[in-house]
Amino acid sequence: MITYIIRRLLYAVPLLVAVNVLTFVLFFVVNSPDDMARMQLGQKHVTEQAIQNWKHQHGYDLPLLWNDPQAGAQKLTETIFYQKSAKLFLFDFGISDSGRNIGSDIRQRMWPSLALALPSLLVGLLVNITLALLVVFFRETYVELGAGVICVTLMSISPLFYIIGGQFFIGKLLNLVPISGFGDGFDAWRFLLLPVAISVVAGIGSGVRWYRTLFLEEVEKDYVRTARAKGLSETQALFKHVLQNAMIPILTGVVVVLPLLFMGSLIMESFFSIPGLGSYTIDAINRQDFAIVRSMVFLGSVLYIVGLLLTDISYTLVDPRVRLN
Repeated sequence: MITYIIRRLLYAVPLLVAVNVLTFVLFFVVNSPDDMARMQLGQKHVTEQAIQNWKHQHGYDLPLLWNDPQAGAQKLTETIFYQKSAKLFLFDFGISDSGRNIGSDIRQRMWPSLALALPSLLVGLLVNITLALLVVFFRETYVELGAGVICVTLMSISPLFYIIGGQFFIGKLLNLVPISGFGDGFDAWRFLLLPVAISVVAGIGSGVRWYRTLFLEEVEKDYVRTARAKGLSETQALFKHVLQNAMIPILTGVVVVLPLLFMGSLIMESFFSIPGLGSYTIDAINRQDFAIVRSMVFLGSVLYIVGLLLTDISYTLVDPRVRLN
């Protein structure tokens, strides 16, 4: 087990390095510091002196990879790569182009993102898996046909419709919950109830169809027929055998949304004015704050790799045979 985890960790290191290098190339080679300065200054005929001043204020006037005039280790450390990219491996995100501490902002904003994403994930999983099992239980009946039509209909509707419709009917007309904003402590649940409900409803169509496909692949296998022949009811066969043996593809699907637990939902947080990492990223893009965008790209990559690692570990708990691969 320990060897398996170490091997997976060793696989993750070069992947993270490659993501960091690619991000550096995109931000500092394809899009040069001079281009950043012109976009930040927002002037059509900005002077060269103004560009140099902006670069010096934000630390973008250093050489990219090698600072030849410096001595010793400073040839490497006094470079843009070390100051802006290498330090990300130590989770030193530095200062944003607007002068704020990025690490402090992330620590403050990750909790609203978690408060929104975690209930959305757990409730969504519970609802989708339960409904999918019910559809499989009533397979080859009008229930399955009707569920398929409803799921396709739900998938055809834009998530923006659910957001705007929910804000209008539930928040404005019925006045049951606040339309936007966020509260402190336990009072935050009033602001999270509507976006969590919308997230769950918006994901029912695709979620139920996905899990239904997984369960239908399992339900006709030999081990399920054997379980029925031994006297297990259809409900017992579904929940005891089919669900357990479908856990690996279920866990694979969950890993895709794991980064959202910290990164937040860009659209949902923006529409509901939730001060999470999603709205933080959108605001940085609108302000063209490249330091924040670069940090969030790196953080998202780290979280995704961690999610892959946790998924691999969870595979060994669901199916011990995975450890041998």
